[in-house]
Amino acid sequence: MNKSLLSQGLGLLLAGTIACSPEEVMVDYQSMSDAERLEAATEMAHHTIIVDGHVDLPYRMKVGGFTLQREVLDVSTRTDGGNFDFPRSREGGLDAPFMSIYLPARYQEMGGAKKLADSLIMMTKRLAETWPDKFAMAYSPDDIEAHFKEGKISLPMGMENGAGIEDDIANVGYFYKQGIRYITLTHGKDNLIGDSSYDTSRTHGGLTAFGEQVVKEMNRVGIMVDISHVSDDTFYDVMELTDVPVIASHSSSRKFTPGFERNMDDKMVELLGKKQGVIMINFGGSFIDGDYNERTAVVREHIVNWLAQNNLSRSDSAAQAYIEQYTRENNVFPDVSLVADHIDHVVAIAGIDYVGFGSDFDGVGDSLPNGLKDVSMYPNLIAELLKRGYSKEDIEKICYKNVFRVWRAVEAASSAS
Repeated sequence: MNKSLLSQGLGLLLAGTIACSPEEVMVDYQSMSDAERLEAATEMAHHTIIVDGHVDLPYRMKVGGFTLQREVLDVSTRTDGGNFDFPRSREGGLDAPFMSIYLPARYQEMGGAKKLADSLIMMTKRLAETWPDKFAMAYSPDDIEAHFKEGKISLPMGMENGAGIEDDIANVGYFYKQGIRYITLTHGKDNLIGDSSYDTSRTHGGLTAFGEQVVKEMNRVGIMVDISHVSDDTFYDVMELTDVPVIASHSSSRKFTPGFERNMDDKMVELLGKKQGVIMINFGGSFIDGDYNERTAVVREHIVNWLAQNNLSRSDSAAQAYIEQYTRENNVFPDVSLVADHIDHVVAIAGIDYVGFGSDFDGVGDSLPNGLKDVSMYPNLIAELLKRGYSKEDIEKICYKNVFRVWRAVEAASSAS
């Protein structure tokens, strides 16, 4: 197939500048070469809104020492570290990364969760204020669509850990006014709202009475309920209580990670679909590959032993050269195809309307799979899906239409209340 003609034709088609009959718009992506398919996927990524349910840039800025009193991290240019910046987002076609307002569980005990949330929200807004030609805050799907037309990257926000609500139900409405559009009910520990998947204490056996108030208030004000991180009991309590669909902003399928409750099992995915929700697949190695942690431990143990035997530290140039070579030859990372496997599995259980992207970029360290190391690489995943027979319409649903459907349903229920 002629690449130039493919690029020109697909670009016009995706941009909507040519009218075609249903027969004419059918493209057999599976018959393309890998290079042609990647070109088609890249064109598709650049002409389709891509929403990512979870990017941890705000906390990356905090860890990097950036504060409200100092300049924010310059992500308008290519950065040396991390997974997100404007140039790489443009390369990958990312248009609306949900900025994670991440509140570590320790703030539940030491206090200050709401204060931290406020500072991270202001830091995120500073990005849009500093580079208004590149970034814009987004509080609705309509905002994202408008910014997409303007060539700007939207910055919707979700609060990761309901601890920021503290013990005051009025803070749900407060955070809506601050721009928060989903709240992940728990994080690594049980909190005042309910139990966490990571906490074996099972303090409450699911949602608390206060947690039930929080879910209802989120429904009322128009904040999406995010069930990533919650225990199974908390999930089922939420599903029984909520009046509108919910999201899992950055979770994957437990089928591939047996015993990892942080992911969702088949029954949960099926129920989420029946209730019109969406699971946004996490790209992190331990989320998509049940053997990843074991393989990583083996490599880590070898390196520690080699350093001791050679009386070297990691900072020594000889050690760095050896570690680079050894890790390259003993690659522990899964491949982008495994992320597609998770999407396939969700589609098989619930359907194409109930899955999306929730990378956890800037939040899962260096565990990201080959082919999905940063925000420039969404076309690699799209190409893999096209190879498996997904259509352009399917890709659009995964990229943004599914989460927009949930978001609009939550908006509509709020405005009608």
